[in-house]
Amino acid sequence: MFQCILTPAAGKRLIARAVAAHEAVRSALESGTVVIVAGTTNGYVAEELLQPLGQAEGFARNLFFRGIILPNSRPGGDSGPLPDRSRFPGDVVFFRGAWQKGKTIFDIADRLEPGDVILKGANAVDLAARRAAVLVGDPRGGTILAALGAAAGGRARLILPVGVEKRVVGDLDAMALRMNPPAGRGPRLLPVPGEILTELDAIGQLTGCVAEIAAGGGVCGAEGAVWLAVSGDDGQEASARRLIESVVAEPPFNPYT
Repeated sequence: MFQCILTPAAGKRLIARAVAAHEAVRSALESGTVVIVAGTTNGYVAEELLQPLGQAEGFARNLFFRGIILPNSRPGGDSGPLPDRSRFPGDVVFFRGAWQKGKTIFDIADRLEPGDVILKGANAVDLAARRAAVLVGDPRGGTILAALGAAAGGRARLILPVGVEKRVVGDLDAMALRMNPPAGRGPRLLPVPGEILTELDAIGQLTGCVAEIAAGGGVCGAEGAVWLAVSGDDGQEASARRLIESVVAEPPFNPYT
């Protein structure tokens, strides 16, 4: 067993590497449709898919979100001044490996079929129950309802890349009932059925090792970081060390650069 630390940014890059190598994603990228719904973790996912295909020109990861939580964010309020969104690329939609620039999940949700893949981030994850939930600010349900419609109706595969920094303890359904009453204020919470993919899953998928959270936290840029215990056979651990070393220097996400 060896120990390592992952910052949230390093975790996002690690998750993105695993998504890019995911068998279902590779298959849909080749012969179907892959929808990457805008979000900060999914910005790294989009990079990991666009760059090998030589299609990264025009993609701005720092603008690939519809809403973000900043230090001065207030429930039901704004998040402070945001960067110029005129270059927001929309969601990244691939059809047979080609980026359909300007398309969003709303444009193609009703055309998704079995074998197609939707990648949608989350705001909360219960690691023990393997469940995630999404904060909803749009009174019409936003992108998550479009994704759920395509997954439940069209049998598209819904994968939820989500960092363990968003881990919560407790019943997400019960929390949704507390957050979603008619008289409530602030975002709603929607528990979502789908395939969870965290840093722990990424390490297991890419190396065969078992990764566990042993501790968490930090300062001076390590806020939100997790201390991991990673175990496997010698070859697996060597592979995991190389993988983690390749992402640990990932700089913090910054929407202004």
